Amino acid sequence: MVGAPHGAQDADHHLTTKGTELMNPNKALWEKGDFTRIAESMRESGEALVEAFGITKGLKVLDLGCGDGTTALPAAKFGADVLGVDIASNLVEAGNARAQSLGLTNCTFQEGDASDLHDLQDDSFDLSMSIFGAMFAPKPADVAKEMVRVTRSGGRVVMGNWIPNDPTLVAQILKISASYSPPPPEGFVSPMTWGLEDNVIERFAGAGVPKEQVSFERDTYTFNFPGTPPELLTAFRTYYGPTMNAFEAATANGRDADLQAELEELFNSQNTSPSTDATSIPAVFLRVTVEL
Repeated sequence: MVGAPHGAQDADHHLTTKGTELMNPNKALWEKGDFTRIAESMRESGEALVEAFGITKGLKVLDLGCGDGTTALPAAKFGADVLGVDIASNLVEAGNARAQSLGLTNCTFQEGDASDLHDLQDDSFDLSMSIFGAMFAPKPADVAKEMVRVTRSGGRVVMGNWIPNDPTLVAQILKISASYSPPPPEGFVSPMTWGLEDNVIERFAGAGVPKEQVSFERDTYTFNFPGTPPELLTAFRTYYGPTMNAFEAATANGRDADLQAELEELFNSQNTSPSTDATSIPAVFLRVTVEL
């Protein structure tokens, strides 16, 4: 998943009512809109990233916050046995449909919360990965503990996390969106804190992992879209929960045109495609590798 402005998601004990059903606001956020429309611009980089992980046939892989399979399905194509876990039921459904359409019987998706994987046994996976997914779960210390718990000794945890205040696309979308959104609730921990090395070391230390076993590198993820930058922004505004929320807040304050203008300028300025009717925008992230 790409990201959420701070304040766009709440701690899981703050529940909102959806009809007669109490709903986790983090789940509501990611079930809003249709993230698959955004994920289509992320496929190529997802495949390239997974290829760099050195996945081999029969490896047991967990993909947390997997969306509709941007990294889970490439891992399965390399022969791994993959379980994708996501909090959004519509994305789980979409992932299973994609796996079925590709004939990938070694990849399944199920609902779950990255901070509470009670359905999964200890030491179940050789590789637990989460690319812009688990960083949005509201209890970061629990996320680190759960990822370590379900990964076997000798295995790896790999995360891709957006970096706060980075000048590239996603961090700037979040920064701009946050300036139009209500302040976060008391006790809220920004997902972007997963992009700070000291925080990552602290969280995995709490899960029993020495800092010498945690390494970092800056990497780049490119959004490729068959349309202009403003058309890609329209997809975010129409289908992407966090951006939808920011525009709703901006509209309520009569500032939606201002938000639109700021984001259009951002998308246009970051586009590197030589074509006038295509968009290619690189975004820098922190790649975290934990050797267990």
